[in-house]
Amino acid sequence: MNTNIAIVEIRPGVGGDEARIWANDLLRMYLKFAATKGWKTNLIDERVVKISGQDIFNLLKNEAGVHRVQRVPETERKGRVHTSTATVAVLPEIQENQVNVNPNEIEWQFYRASSHGGQNVQKVSTAVRLLHKPTGIVVTAQAERFQEQNRANALVILRAKLWQEEELKKEATVSGYRASIGRGMRNEKIRTYNFPQDRLTDHRINKSFHNLEKIIDGDLEKVISTVNSVLN
Repeated sequence: MNTNIAIVEIRPGVGGDEARIWANDLLRMYLKFAATKGWKTNLIDERVVKISGQDIFNLLKNEAGVHRVQRVPETERKGRVHTSTATVAVLPEIQENQVNVNPNEIEWQFYRASSHGGQNVQKVSTAVRLLHKPTGIVVTAQAERFQEQNRANALVILRAKLWQEEELKKEATVSGYRASIGRGMRNEKIRTYNFPQDRLTDHRINKSFHNLEKIIDGDLEKVISTVNSVLN
């Protein structure tokens, strides 16, 4: 696998509109962190970004899991604190020869992209949706201007997800097997971002960090390095 590329996918969890806002906040956090590190970012789909940098997958893989936020939403009139979640997945780029994908097992759909991408994106069915029939995995890609580019990106994500499934199977069945993916891929709650108390707590290492607004604004260096020093 190419550990110099990390595919970060963020999905809203429990919490309705606030969960979607939180997922967008997390995406913005990682994009700002990437900018401070000088990494290249390429948006593939809504809340799916490919980040390129030296050994970046191993640096970010422990970000995978459920991120919980506790805060007063902007739409909350009575000042009550709400709890919402979003799930972060971090995947490496997997080469074609490492994961066999049978073209006959893929069902493709094409549609007009909803993102802002110029007239070509808006007027032509450049966005793609694939269904991998043996596993039921669904992947969408719409950020590129041309359909072929989005097809290629969708296949990159599919290979990464198929690799991920194999890693989880090995971890579950092979005694002593150490998976290459973060344990958070099994949807465990890894962090709580508590805004009223200005505190981020990573539950895996039982450590808290303060100055939460700065962290959400992309200042993740201390958090990530501390977590990796314990978990890697």
